[in-house]
Amino acid sequence: MVEKKIEEMSYEEAFAALEQIVATLESEERTLDESMSLFERGQDLSRHCTLLLENAELKVKQLSGGELSDE
Repeated sequence: MVEKKIEEMSYEEAFAALEQIVATLESEERTLDESMSLFERGQDLSRHCTLLLENAELKVKQLSGGELSDE
């Protein structure tokens, strides 16, 4: 299976892939190398999701005149 490049994923795709990695690591026996590879991809997916959320927040701030309420 060819994995899509993380930087090309939407937030929803990246989050779903991250959820799958977590489920796999929690439920299946893996070699240390396989587990580390999955963990590293999970970290990259997490960073990508965070970046996409930060960009969305910035855009909302810009559209709302720079003010966001924490309520």
